[in-house]
Amino acid sequence: MNFWEALYKNHGYKPQSKFCAKIRSKLRGIIPSAVRDCSTYKFQCTSFLKFKSHNKLMLTGSGLVLLIFIISILAPWLAPYDPGQINLNNILAPPSMKHLFGTDPLGRDVLSRMIWGARISLLVGFVATGIAIIIGTILGAVSGYYGGWVDSIIMRFVDIMLCFPTFFLILAVIAFLEPSIWNIMIIIGLTGWMGVTRLVRADFISLRERDFVKAAKAIGAGDIRIIFLHILPNSMASILVAATLGVAGAILTESALSFLGIGVQPPTPSWGNILTGGYSYIDIAWWLSLYPGLAILITVVGYNLLGEGVRDLLDPRLKR
Repeated sequence: MNFWEALYKNHGYKPQSKFCAKIRSKLRGIIPSAVRDCSTYKFQCTSFLKFKSHNKLMLTGSGLVLLIFIISILAPWLAPYDPGQINLNNILAPPSMKHLFGTDPLGRDVLSRMIWGARISLLVGFVATGIAIIIGTILGAVSGYYGGWVDSIIMRFVDIMLCFPTFFLILAVIAFLEPSIWNIMIIIGLTGWMGVTRLVRADFISLRERDFVKAAKAIGAGDIRIIFLHILPNSMASILVAATLGVAGAILTESALSFLGIGVQPPTPSWGNILTGGYSYIDIAWWLSLYPGLAILITVVGYNLLGEGVRDLLDPRLKR
């Protein structure tokens, strides 16, 4: 029994009736549209996979980022030793089968400390970048949407913040606070939102004059709804690229602060303070400087490659 026979049997509508004719006309418009939507979705997915396969840099960056992320998640199972376990009988042991990356001045396994340090570095990168993205997105959206004196005040504040070198501004703030992982994350986030603000502001200035924004205003949509539901989703490409590149910058900043002794404090392992521990022994314990430095380099390069790939993927003007 087909659809029309069931309609006639259960409701008494004959296939030749006007009611059934209306249903047929509706289906003629709906079904091709659905087919077109499915075809469009299939084309977009195919284009995305084809783009990823040809973009070797994005594949490389994605692989590096995924590898570091998996290592940080599986740290309790991957680390061969307790990262805080001191063994004074095995001080500054060179790399061997027992300790693949050697030991530090307190006899702690460097590989275990680096695996656990990946968690700290990624945590700082994600939290600090999240703070910067939230602040920058809100200020950039308000500045670009309203314009006028609101835009002038926010952008002058951005210019003032950009006058100070970010790293030295962080050093000045940390001088008045206790060095800790939470203070580091908050300070890096509060000093890294200016670039995001400029990007989001530029997108909002170009999008606020579009027809869909005027249509939303015409039906009575409020400013908050227009900003967050209509314009902001169209600015996500710039925000995603800024977030990806921001994680790399935050990790590099945390490593530099830890290397100077004002970042993450021992015994909590981080790549920066492992480098600090090897600074005085670089002539006799080269592994204390080499492996943490390579970890920082690989992570930062991975996020930069991923950010460039995301930008090429989301910005049609940059597709080749």
